[in-house]
Amino acid sequence: MSKVKFELKIKESEVKEPEKAVSPDPAVAEPKPEEPKEAPPAPTGSSAPDTSGTVSDCSAPEGLPESHRPDTRQDLTGLFTEKPQSGEVNVGENITFVARVCGESLLKKPSVKWIKGKWMDLASKSGKHLQLKEHYDRNSKVYTFEMHIIAAKANFAGAYRCEVSSRDKFDSCNFDLVVHGNKNNYITDAGEDSGELDFSALLKKRAVHVSTEPEVDVWEILQNAPPSEYEKIAFQYGITDLRGMLKRLKKMKKEEKKSAAFLRKLDPAYQVEKGHKIKLQVEVANPDAEVKWLKNGQEIHPTGRYIFESVGNKRFLTINNCTLADDAAYTCTIGEEKTVTELFVKEPPVLIVRNLEDQMVMKGERVEFECEVSEEGAQVKWEKDGVELTRDESFKYRFKKDGCKHVLIINDVTKEDCGHYRVKTNGGQSFAELMVQEKQLEVYQNIADLTVKAKDQAVFKCEVSDENVKGIWYKNGVEVKPDARTHITHIGRIHKLTIDDVKPEDEGDYTFVPEGYAFNLSAKLNFLDPPKIHLDCMGRTAESTILVVAGNKLRLDVPITGDPAPTVVWTKGEKVLTDSDGRVHVESTKGHCIFTIEGAERQDEGVYSVIVRNPAGEDTADINVKVVDVPDPPEAPRILSVGEDSCVVQWDPPLFDGGQPVIGYVLERKKKKSYRWMRLNFDPFKETTYEAKRMIEGVPYEMRVYAVNAIGMSRPSAASQPFVPVAPTSEPTGLCVDDISDTTISLKWRPPERIGSAELEGYGVEYCKEGCKHEMFGVTDEWIPAFPSLTESTSVIVCDLPTGEKMQFRVRAYNMAGPSLPGHHVNHLHFVIAERPKIWLPRNLRQTLIKKVGETINLVIPFQGKPRPQVTWTKNDELLDPRQVSIRNSDTDTILFIRKSERKDSGKYEVQVQIENVQDRASVNIQIVDLPGPPQNLKVIDVWGFNVALEWKPPKDNGNCDITGYTIQKADKKTMDWYTVYEQYRRTNCVVSDLIMGNEYMFRVYAMNMVGLSPEPCLSKDSAYIQKTGIVYKPPSYKEHDFSEAPKFTHPLVSRSVIAGYNATLSCSVRGIPKPKITWYKNKMDITNEAKYRMFSNQGVLTLEIRKPCPFDGGVYMCKAVNDSGEDIIECKLEVRCKIFFYTMKVNGYQQLFA
Repeated sequence: MSKVKFELKIKESEVKEPEKAVSPDPAVAEPKPEEPKEAPPAPTGSSAPDTSGTVSDCSAPEGLPESHRPDTRQDLTGLFTEKPQSGEVNVGENITFVARVCGESLLKKPSVKWIKGKWMDLASKSGKHLQLKEHYDRNSKVYTFEMHIIAAKANFAGAYRCEVSSRDKFDSCNFDLVVHGNKNNYITDAGEDSGELDFSALLKKRAVHVSTEPEVDVWEILQNAPPSEYEKIAFQYGITDLRGMLKRLKKMKKEEKKSAAFLRKLDPAYQVEKGHKIKLQVEVANPDAEVKWLKNGQEIHPTGRYIFESVGNKRFLTINNCTLADDAAYTCTIGEEKTVTELFVKEPPVLIVRNLEDQMVMKGERVEFECEVSEEGAQVKWEKDGVELTRDESFKYRFKKDGCKHVLIINDVTKEDCGHYRVKTNGGQSFAELMVQEKQLEVYQNIADLTVKAKDQAVFKCEVSDENVKGIWYKNGVEVKPDARTHITHIGRIHKLTIDDVKPEDEGDYTFVPEGYAFNLSAKLNFLDPPKIHLDCMGRTAESTILVVAGNKLRLDVPITGDPAPTVVWTKGEKVLTDSDGRVHVESTKGHCIFTIEGAERQDEGVYSVIVRNPAGEDTADINVKVVDVPDPPEAPRILSVGEDSCVVQWDPPLFDGGQPVIGYVLERKKKKSYRWMRLNFDPFKETTYEAKRMIEGVPYEMRVYAVNAIGMSRPSAASQPFVPVAPTSEPTGLCVDDISDTTISLKWRPPERIGSAELEGYGVEYCKEGCKHEMFGVTDEWIPAFPSLTESTSVIVCDLPTGEKMQFRVRAYNMAGPSLPGHHVNHLHFVIAERPKIWLPRNLRQTLIKKVGETINLVIPFQGKPRPQVTWTKNDELLDPRQVSIRNSDTDTILFIRKSERKDSGKYEVQVQIENVQDRASVNIQIVDLPGPPQNLKVIDVWGFNVALEWKPPKDNGNCDITGYTIQKADKKTMDWYTVYEQYRRTNCVVSDLIMGNEYMFRVYAMNMVGLSPEPCLSKDSAYIQKTGIVYKPPSYKEHDFSEAPKFTHPLVSRSVIAGYNATLSCSVRGIPKPKITWYKNKMDITNEAKYRMFSNQGVLTLEIRKPCPFDGGVYMCKAVNDSGEDIIECKLEVRCKIFFYTMKVNGYQQLFA
């Protein structure tokens, strides 16, 4: 825990002492003394803290370094939510200072101290003029601390500090009190209330006295003073060489003879400040005479500091930037005559730049008073209560110097050592007070917070170390007096406060203050009142139901009571509702708990429970909430039939009616190419079948439906399939048999007489066995379509008819409106094509699919089968988790998608398509690879010559693929710059050669797989030092081998026959050094720049991909490889076949396959 020290600074008038050099000669430059300037008055608020305790201006004194200026910063950690503010009050009035601390993040109650000045704890000053209170708000979790000053007096003014701490957290705040009605708000004599808040008397004692007397010539003082006062004068005015000065003073008392060469001699003595300049002047009789200047008998030559001047009869010697070395006897000679003077260099006064600080210690401890002066080695005097301190035989006082620091050390302090201590220099002085206390009072048992119910007994108990210590109990700053319910006892070291039959007014903060000690013990009495929920006051019972419209705000405001304020918990089922649920807001105020849901939704419907608890008990209530909404949109409507200008549309009711019954439907239509919907009815239509009229024949339309309930209208349904209001054509005419055989028949007919506005789409031919008549004749229809699709021709040949059966045939014309009348027969068409399920696994998925971690996997596997087969995916014989893998199926393919692959996605994936009992399977192996881990246990096996043998073990994690090699690096231990020795090295041991003699090397190894290098290397634990030897190594010479080779195809192109519309590839392999240039030809024409073809080359494997070939892409393909050593050619043939469609039809009761 850290503390911030500060002091109240009192400003007094300051008088700046004039500086002058002693010289009787008016020609010598002297600084003109300045008039004393009065310092500005002290501000009414608090001044900046200054640990020196001296009277100073608000800003740092000029000339002091930055480190010596007062530090006005405050080290805060942010416990305060509201800090005490400075205030002003008139004498006799009251004022309150408030501090608030947020207790939400604190584990225990914080402790607070109110301090006046630097150290005076105001807890011991509680009484008629001062009351300290504290309060805790359980709802906002904020601690409030108050200091009440009652009937303020003039001596209450000053600087105050509030300190709060909680375990390892600490915060403090400074504020000021200004009391009006006194001429000096700070410095007053201690009166009758000096034992309460009077701190100004100490401030007055510590004020630094600044001399306002004008500066006096030290030389004149010494001449006129008796010898017994010399040492005192020397210390007061900073004279360091008193003995030398007295010798010069003795010489000056001798009378000098008159001289013929000098009209005016040098003065007996000169005085100058250190760092200033001085000019010595003589007048000679002969203007042409030359003079010599001597310093302590040594001739002075002109330099930058010594300047000689001659003006008429006057001769000048100017000394710039005087130092202590210039303190000497100076002589001016002309021939044998001379004149002598003494120059005294006066040092500036020694200032105290860091003042003494007050000390409060325990008896027997050691005390150190420390100050800092402006000059090293300066002499200081220590005094106690005006008596100078000296080093005695008992070593009670010790004096210590360390550069500019001076320390007074007092060992084993006693009560007699209390007093005011002063340190003096020739330029100032500083005061401090020493206070010695007896051993502190120890608290064996502190009073604790109490929480009691009505009519219970509350007992506050504490135990201190001294049996004779008395104390006073306070409640909220007011002294507690014994009465019938309140009992105060003191038995030995134990103090008790007992309250019988506790009532609500007994709640508050209780404080025990030991007499004569500056601390107190505090605790809080909390009164408990069981919580209660009052739903009746809002006009509804606990089981009442609340209706809310979806999208509106649901607000449940429940009145509650209880002391202390109860905690509120809202639940729905087993789930506890909090503010973290997004739309949910839970708020508790005094007397109410409020539950709010922004934008109620359907899932918010249910029974909500509110539970209120405090230490006295709990209460619960249930509230039933029903959310009503507009209904869900109906499904897309179905078009049952169309006419020339109308259609019949049907739909299903919505799955959810929104909690209110559906009262009807609203329909809209629009033209297919338009964006404008037109409403067909404005009053809700109650049925689910509607006939829309007044449409234009031949124009495509779409329909949609709205559902309506008491809340409103739903969103629109999806649009129906586009339809065109047209009438069917008339029946074809002239149906006749053109030819017939045992299994085939040839039919022909004429187009219908009326086609209408829609185009004729084709004709449908049907047949049935003889005897099948229309339902109107009492016989069931069995008409069979002769072809799977419509025919545009007016003549057909029907094959594979049963021999010997009598068949009936009919033809119907089809347009957008449907089939026409077939004459005297009307029946429904049954058309079925059966196709076995088959998976067409792409060629690239027949081998293991390798992907890197994080890459996307998108497998598209086409299949066939009608009706649409059921698709099932498994991984390692287990069904896939839809949360990790996305599966999308269509009529012709299935897609497996993994957005971001991981190692665990590796495995064998199997897809199955099934139609009833017929199925087909295919499997795909997926391998997810990653970077490998670092190699293991890299060791230096041997060191010889310029070589080092290394050995290591493969990494534990190979990244789910084979290790392809290692990268070995070395580094000189001096620079630790790494250089690669081997790359793609396959073995787990190697020899590093060509190392530099006398260097020490470190090594590291990276593992590599098909993904890349391992993120971290394996470092060698030991280094290798290459010994210096005298052997000169001569490397052998080798003849370079010629590796060039002419291109040669190692795998030929294979002639292929492919189906049009599916991508086809031609592959071969070639080798050659250097790498040959590859060119592809079709029918001897270069196809390199053709967009239809893509060429690939990977490690000598050449692939030509032909995108969706057609029959024109067939021909002879040739691949040509060329390099500097030769060339090679290979070719093949490609045949492209057309697609063949198969279908089946039932002939004579048997399924037949047709192509």
